Amino acid sequence: MDGKGRAFDNIFTERLWRTAKYEDVYIKGYTTPRETRAGIGSYMGFYNDKRVHQAPEYRTPAEVRFGL
Repeated sequence: MDGKGRAFDNIFTERLWRTAKYEDVYIKGYTTPRETRAGIGSYMGFYNDKRVHQAPEYRTPAEVRFGL
């Protein structure tokens, strides 16, 4: 947190993990690290490619990034 605006850099990461926990981890209740890694990996694919987001005009992050 040593540069101008650095305190806000972590906000996006915190929001992502909060969403992942509430929409995936807490619901599925993973029991092993291997199962957790696979489940979160699958969720991240869903989050980026299929889940629409309000801020970018209800488009997916992949649509915004790659202009699909």
